[in-house]
Amino acid sequence: MVQACLNGPRTAADGTAVPLTPESMADSAADAVAAGATDIHVHPKTPCGRDTLSPRVLAVTLSAIRARVSVPVGVTTGAWAEPDAAARLERIRSWTVLPDHASVNWHEPGAEEVAALLLDLGVGVEAGIWSGTDGAERFAASPLGPEVLRVLAEVTDTDPSSAVASARGLLSGLGAAYGRPVLLHGEDGGAWPVLRLAGRLGLATRVGAEDVLRLPTGRLAGSNAELVAAGLVEYEAGRRGARRGR
Repeated sequence: MVQACLNGPRTAADGTAVPLTPESMADSAADAVAAGATDIHVHPKTPCGRDTLSPRVLAVTLSAIRARVSVPVGVTTGAWAEPDAAARLERIRSWTVLPDHASVNWHEPGAEEVAALLLDLGVGVEAGIWSGTDGAERFAASPLGPEVLRVLAEVTDTDPSSAVASARGLLSGLGAAYGRPVLLHGEDGGAWPVLRLAGRLGLATRVGAEDVLRLPTGRLAGSNAELVAAGLVEYEAGRRGARRGR
C-alpha cells in the first residue's frame, strides 16, 4: 500500500505542488492514483489555506475527491486544526460526510476521545505515533489499540543520516502494535530513506507534498503524482535490497 498525502499543513508558500482547494485536491488525488497511489490522505482547508475540521469544508472536499477516485480517502484530526479538545469532538460529531478513515495523533490531548468517537461513527482510525513523543507508550496502554485500522509510524527526524535509525527505534517502541498493519513514513530530509526502509521491511508507506517537496534527486517535485511515481521506484529498490540481503 502506498498512500498519497496530498498537502498536510503546508501553505501556498510551499509551492504549486501543494493543492489547497477542493478542486485542486481532487485533481491531485486523481493524478496520484493514476501514478499508483492506493489510498489518499488530505487536509481540508479554509479559503485562506488553514487546516480545518469544518463539516462544510470536509463535505465539499471529500465529495470533490470521491468524484474523481475510487480509493479510500482519509483526513487529519490534528490538534492544530482545532486546538480545543472539546470543540474538536463537536466538529467531528457534526460531520455530514464521513471520510473512510482519519488520522489521530496519539500524543495529542484528547486523542483517545477522538479515536473513540470516530470508531463509533464507523470511521477507520489511523493511529499516528510520532517519534520523539510519548505516543507509542500511550498507544501501548490504549484499550482502543486493537480496533484501529492501522498504525502510522511517523518519523519526525528529518536528518537523512539518522532518520532510518530513528525509524527503527520507533518501530521497536511500537512492538507488535496489537497486530495492526503499520504504515511507516518520514518527513522532508528523512522521507526517502524511511520510505526505502519501509520497502525493505515490507511495510505500507506514504509519500506526497505533506511529507516531502523534493524528489530523491533533490529537484522540487511538480506534483503529488510525480512524488508517488518516484516513491514507487524507491520502495521497489528497498524491496530488491531486502531480497539481496542488503
